[in-house]
Amino acid sequence: MPSYSPTDPAVLAFVVIPVVLVALFAWGCSYVAPPHQRIRIGRVALLAGAAWMAVTWRVASSGVLRRWDAVPPPFFILLIAIVALACLIAFSPLGRRLAFGIPLWALVLVQLFRFPLELAMHRLATLGIMPEQMTYTGRNFDILTGATALLVAWWLGTGRGGRTLALVWNVLGFLLLVNVVSVAVLSTPRFRAFGDDHLNVFVTYTPFIWLPAVMVLAALAGHLLMLRTLTSGKSKV
Repeated sequence: MPSYSPTDPAVLAFVVIPVVLVALFAWGCSYVAPPHQRIRIGRVALLAGAAWMAVTWRVASSGVLRRWDAVPPPFFILLIAIVALACLIAFSPLGRRLAFGIPLWALVLVQLFRFPLELAMHRLATLGIMPEQMTYTGRNFDILTGATALLVAWWLGTGRGGRTLALVWNVLGFLLLVNVVSVAVLSTPRFRAFGDDHLNVFVTYTPFIWLPAVMVLAALAGHLLMLRTLTSGKSKV
């Protein structure tokens, strides 16, 4: 993989955004907790998020995720773990508190992080660090989710938008996420769908491991939380 500067803003985005997301997760857990348990639950959530970040960083640093000849490849096991963790967060008792305790507009607003992320990914592609098909100039249109999150959140928060708007936006955002993850998987050395000159290996290095391990996880969990609350009829718009 080409060398890169850790101080490049595009590289720093892969550190700053995950840290902010973990902090928001801890705040959300604290917000929906009983008043006398908010500090404790917030701390536990923050420690759990930090531990996950540390573990995935260590796994990436070890090089085990780059064993593409293994059956199954360790990176694919990590992806399964990410999906499982997102489902656990969304459909657990904690997910119930988050889905029904946090307003819909706030759940939408969190997804705003996908806009600066896509800008950073485009910059990495110009540096030759990641393949172009995973950016908005290629086959990734996820920037639309981030670009519309602020407007949709504002519409919902001011009462100008309702549950139908939230549901349509959530479904489209979920499909765009599935699309880019599919492109990323097909771009790995295991499939090489876009050729040997366009391989996706950068996500197995630090700090880029936090793209799937934290940012994709947050995006997926957020969509699932919105789906849970929208289909229940008990959400706060």
